[in-house]
Parts: sequence; C-alpha cells; structure tokens
Amino acid sequence: MVKPRVVETDQGIQGEFNVQTYDSMLRRLRDKGWMETDQIISSGMVKGLALEVGPGPGYLGLECLKKTEGTLLKAVEISPDMIKIAEKNAKDYGFESRVEYVNTDAQNMPFDDSTFDAVFTNGSLHEWSEPQKIFNEIHRVLKPDGKYFISDLRRDMNPVVKWFMYVMAKPREIRPGLISSINAAYTVGEIESMLHQTNLKNATVKKTVMGLEITGEKIQWV
Repeated sequence: MVKPRVVETDQGIQGEFNVQTYDSMLRRLRDKGWMETDQIISSGMVKGLALEVGPGPGYLGLECLKKTEGTLLKAVEISPDMIKIAEKNAKDYGFESRVEYVNTDAQNMPFDDSTFDAVFTNGSLHEWSEPQKIFNEIHRVLKPDGKYFISDLRRDMNPVVKWFMYVMAKPREIRPGLISSINAAYTVGEIESMLHQTNLKNATVKKTVMGLEITGEKIQWV
C-alpha cells in the first residue's frame, strides 16, 4: 500500500547552507553523467527558446545548452538564493548570453502566450502546491506543437531503489531532503488523474526506475 503524500515546501530551497549543499549534489550528478540531459534533448529541446521550471543551480539546463547549437533558455525559479548560484554557474559555463533566470512563481509565469519551443523540468513537481495551475501555464506559454518534458521522483518506487538512492546521495546532509522529496512525490495514477483536469490532456505518463516522466506536445483544445 502506498503511503499518503507528505507535502513539502513550495518555496524552493532557501538559505546559503541548503543551496550550497544542493549545488554540491547536482554538480556530482553532472560530473558522473547522471542527469537527464539526453532525454530532454530527445523530447524536443533542439532549437529555439526553451523554458526550464525550477532549475535549481542550473546544471541541467546548462548541459542542454552545451549539447545543442543556437538554443536559448529562460528559467523560472522561486528561490532567489538558488538563482544566485545558477547565475554563477552560467557564468562559469560562459553562457550568460544564452540563459536568463527569472525569480517568480511558476503558477503565474511572466511570459506571453506561445513564447517557447519547449518546456522542461526535473525534480520540482513534488514541490508545486497547485500542479494543475503550472501544467496549464506550461500549455499556455508553449508554441503550438511545442514539446514538454516533466520528470520527478515517484513515491511508490521500489524500496531497494529508494535505499540505493539514499546510500548514494552525497553529501550526506542531502539525505533527509531526499527522503522528504520522495514522500512528497506523486504516483503515476495521481498524475494521470490530475492531468485530465488540465490542458495537457494528451500527455503520456510513464514510470521510470526512480520516478516518472510526463511528455507530450501542445495541442490547442477548441
């Protein structure tokens, strides 16, 4: 039986110690090649302007820019502390002119309709207080036929996989946050029910070993 969700923060990761610890963890994942860069590129981020929701320290989007030519990125992040680190990392990559971080709540994105060629996010869905609003915002800001890729943890993952993730999580200080994130994550069934109430009705939701993926393209519902 799957345990009920335990709601986590909807304010992102705040505070110097917390953001530095999270940055250290994601930098390690990047260095080991354990990020979802290839999946995101395969899903449609290969040209034009993309939007990332909840970039954290920015490595995922920056790696996507690194592997594509002529692409640009905007990213919405609710934590101003995290934006400071992301901007520093973008400078280290030499991509200041290709990426812009916007401090805002993704429930009300400050972008015009049909602005982006692709939207992606990893690891932030379980923090959204009202996911349906953000799903609809993703639909609104995408261009017709624009692609989206949303991935996150899954609360009902195999206990062995959960144990493996816990043991492998470094620095050790990140481990309590990993468990709270798993406990706040959704199941595939919960997400499918939620999506039916949004404009992303044609989305495909599938299980992965450590989580779930939501993919699709924008369709204008009449």
